[in-house]
Amino acid sequence: MTEDTAPAGTITTVEAIAGHEGRTVTLRGWLYNRSSKGKLHFLQLRDGTGIIQCVMFSQEVSDETFALAGSLTQESSIVVTGTVRADKRSKIGFELGVSDLTLVHMAEPYPISPKEHGVEFLMDKRHLWLRSRRQHAIMRVRSEIVAGIRDFFDGRGFVNVDAPILTPAACEGTSTLFETEYFGQNAYLTQSGQLYMEAACMAHGKVYCFGPTFRAEKSKTRRHLTEFWMVEPEVAFMDIDEDMELAEDLVVFVVHRVLDRRRPELEALERDTARLESVTRPFVRMSYDDAIRTLVAAGHLTSWGDDFGGDEETVLASQSDRPIIVHRFPAAIKAFYMKHDPARPELALGMDVLAPEGYGEIIGGGQREDDLAVLEKAIAQHGLSPAVFEWYTDLRRYGTVPHAGFGLGLERTVAWICGLKHVRETIPFPRLINRLTP
Repeated sequence: MTEDTAPAGTITTVEAIAGHEGRTVTLRGWLYNRSSKGKLHFLQLRDGTGIIQCVMFSQEVSDETFALAGSLTQESSIVVTGTVRADKRSKIGFELGVSDLTLVHMAEPYPISPKEHGVEFLMDKRHLWLRSRRQHAIMRVRSEIVAGIRDFFDGRGFVNVDAPILTPAACEGTSTLFETEYFGQNAYLTQSGQLYMEAACMAHGKVYCFGPTFRAEKSKTRRHLTEFWMVEPEVAFMDIDEDMELAEDLVVFVVHRVLDRRRPELEALERDTARLESVTRPFVRMSYDDAIRTLVAAGHLTSWGDDFGGDEETVLASQSDRPIIVHRFPAAIKAFYMKHDPARPELALGMDVLAPEGYGEIIGGGQREDDLAVLEKAIAQHGLSPAVFEWYTDLRRYGTVPHAGFGLGLERTVAWICGLKHVRETIPFPRLINRLTP
């Protein structure tokens, strides 16, 4: 069926229905649910922007149309025409009084019923599960976060530079690389666009990339995916303190953007928005030394030089009602490109932003090593190929400057803002160590 054959009426969406009160409109979508009572049908129609109740009286439509409405199956695609009426009982404040209905396709029995289903079943049907009210709300929030991130950086004069997906070398560690053959040589799916952003910031000053990254971590925790999205800004002439300020500003901007524009979705997810409203500047800043003391005082068997896992991050983040920033980690547990603290060379000028409520690290970054000799020594100490990183060391040969940046993991950020227990719901089609489909 084409628009030319659709019932008469202004074609609109559920999201825009408030602007059509008292008018005849046409909605196109899918049957979310149906109930009948004598000569009355209640049809819940979803169109991708929202759900509205469509009320059909038998005396206001033809017998054939009324019978058709009573036979509709869940997720059948339909076109409905009717009058928009205010309804205080409705979550959106309006309903549609139906005058006509056209069937586009009668759906087969829908496999996802209102009853409880196991996670694996729902993941197998992820392509259909996305239609549910909860998943719809999550994807809307994710989309708003993405838009907010881009607006934040674009509004501050950053240039968006795309980093390659296929790379010749590791950025975050060789044990978590996905390797593939590339015309007779080895290539890897990118772990991060950071190194390329370092090159780009020397050309544009302030840059960011935003795209998929890959980690072959054999982890089954609620915080890990093998494919996830990161936004990675990099700024020339920036130090570690300015880097922390940028990360803080970004998180506050994004959280309040979602509160301003996606509160109905947060309510659908039963998110405690008061916790998000407390996310304001300044964040608590805690040195690694103080973090170790905090963990020991809390009864954790943690020693100086240890990296932090999920349990440790949860304890540290519980010190505040907003994210905290842990900085100046031992250089031995950080990447080869991290600049050492001149005041204490055993420390790296790195920082992690930890979200509250047990969501852990959402940002990792810091100041990069800008001295050629020091960087070449670090590459050798890590057993990396100088030839592979020659282009990267070139950046220290031709106009090197202090610079810094970070990576924000989109899925962990979505999980925190939405209040989700697992990151598998934060991305349309999650990739886990035991899942490559759908």
